[in-house]
Amino acid sequence: QVQLAESGGGSVQAGGSLRLSCAASGYTVRRSMGWFRQTPGKEREAVATITKSGGSTYYADSVKGRFTISQITAENTLILQMDSLKPEDTAMYYCAAAPSYESDAALSRSFYSVWGQGTQVTVSS
Repeated sequence: QVQLAESGGGSVQAGGSLRLSCAASGYTVRRSMGWFRQTPGKEREAVATITKSGGSTYYADSVKGRFTISQITAENTLILQMDSLKPEDTAMYYCAAAPSYESDAALSRSFYSVWGQGTQVTVSS
């Protein structure tokens, strides 16, 4: 059974940085993966995604140039490096994995079938 566990969240001042990690277990075939975020009362939105080959990455317009998604393949770990953080980045951040047959990495919640429990990121002004 595929399991995802996020870590690295915390509180930071605006302009600061955080590095989120997502440890994946329970599968041997690589999957396209992504980071999403959600605030109370709002829909979960895509932040960044990466294809299972690692060859393509996609970003929400709101984070382009500030966030970087990557994989440490040997460790089955997904990374989200967040720089120049803004108060509006405050949210619960979730890691997600797509079905193994998918080769693309859509910026759409419905594309992903496995989710972690989330890690909170709080950015103060």
